[in-house]
Amino acid sequence: MFTSVKSRAAAAYQRVGTETSVQGADPHQLVGLLFDALLKNIATARGSLARQDVEAKGTAIGKAVRILEEGLKAGLNARDGGEVAANLRSLYDYSIVRLTHANLHNDEQALAEVAQLMEPIADSWKQIKGRGPAYLQPVAGLGA
Repeated sequence: MFTSVKSRAAAAYQRVGTETSVQGADPHQLVGLLFDALLKNIATARGSLARQDVEAKGTAIGKAVRILEEGLKAGLNARDGGEVAANLRSLYDYSIVRLTHANLHNDEQALAEVAQLMEPIADSWKQIKGRGPAYLQPVAGLGA
């Protein structure tokens, strides 16, 4: 399939911009980027569902699930995080179940629910940089 030079250039610019922001980010910023990507993929899935683009919907939901599972959940510090980490783990697990349901049943409400659950967490994360207890700060070297 042919893609225009403009489309290829825009895609390359986006990749470079994303790679640069990740390479220059501290652990706290990386978690913020994960939240941004999670919410972006949920929005993409919602738009794809509205257009009845099943493939794009599935791809976006798959990326959102991987962000939750391999990024956000994997970066939790259960030992020092105690109840906060346990609650976040439960929320991430629930969100994964709802996203899977949304994918299997084309359920826009489930996508909206996960977005509504994650938006305040993402906003709060961005506001706590350096101000919360140590267990809320990402572990260096884990990338999340």
